[in-house]
Amino acid sequence: MLIATGQLIATVAVLANAIVYGTDVCATVITRSVYRKLDDAAVTMSAGWGHYYGDRRMPIVGVVGVSTAVLTLLIALFAGQLGTTVAAAVTVAALLIWLALYVRIAKPINTQQTAAARSGVIPPNARALQDKWDSLLKYRITLQFTAIAGLCAALILF
Repeated sequence: MLIATGQLIATVAVLANAIVYGTDVCATVITRSVYRKLDDAAVTMSAGWGHYYGDRRMPIVGVVGVSTAVLTLLIALFAGQLGTTVAAAVTVAALLIWLALYVRIAKPINTQQTAAARSGVIPPNARALQDKWDSLLKYRITLQFTAIAGLCAALILF
């Protein structure tokens, strides 16, 4: 019963984290290229309103993704599943690093871009803000990929 519960929770963790991963991949593959074609005002308005809605809607997905990954780790540990425990621990570490990058670097940029979009006042460093935000994507994608791969391994090893 404990193993089946762990598998169910790990599946929810995969699905929740896949939303975040997909969002970051979309930003890398599509949005980043689009923003390079736009002027600073258009980038700021688009990114700012995107962050306005994203920062209100994505936290529930992130909380579910991280909490179910932690539960997967705890269940694997209590079930005595060493391989699953290691895979889940890698997942949790990757998600915590992703979260730290978000809180320390991305979120302050989101806040500035949201404020600019809401006020209509484009900051003089608009392009630099977006470039800094974009520079995190390779790390965010790698961390989310690692997390999902770890969860998939946990599912296989349960």
